[in-house]
Amino acid sequence: MMKLYITPGSPYARTVRMVILEKNLANRVEIILAPTRQKDSPYYKINPSGRVPYLVRDDGVAMEESGLIAAYLDHLDGKPQFDWPAGSAGWEPRRIDALAHSLIDGFAVWSRELARAENERSPTTLAHEAARAARMLDLWENTIDHPVMQGPLNLAQMTLSCALGHAERIPACAWRNGRPKLAAWFDAFARRPSFAATAAAPR
Repeated sequence: MMKLYITPGSPYARTVRMVILEKNLANRVEIILAPTRQKDSPYYKINPSGRVPYLVRDDGVAMEESGLIAAYLDHLDGKPQFDWPAGSAGWEPRRIDALAHSLIDGFAVWSRELARAENERSPTTLAHEAARAARMLDLWENTIDHPVMQGPLNLAQMTLSCALGHAERIPACAWRNGRPKLAAWFDAFARRPSFAATAAAPR
């Protein structure tokens, strides 16, 4: 059985966990909570980088990075659902997917800074990430009608949903304000069973 190491609050791990549920792979992947950001954590002997998600395949080979893991799991049954189109037709969906990854990356930095002790937080970093998030969210308000985000389920949609779900755990973000289209899209997507089943406990 494969082992997927996660932390409950990681939006990256949540994307992979959604793929597992959407592909009906729950009986092939064991979910294991990884103690990260701890000195001398035993997890570091499994994954030296200490990051999640981290998949140890049933052949013992390990894989890091959510996009790589999601693609591998998607291909396990020989019937991939989430590949982007080949050739020039794939550039536009990949562009949209990159925007979703940019948003999730910014939220991850913001939340990690907030997780520090208050006297260790960088006001400059917090202000930078808040401003970047506002710009990216405004961009997404004008991008959410794109066919990639309105069509069949894909990794860009899962990444964006996990980013926005993570944003709701950052009180200062208030990402819904002034972005009705984005909020409506998220509320509709959040009804997917795979999204609901992978939610972290409220802070």
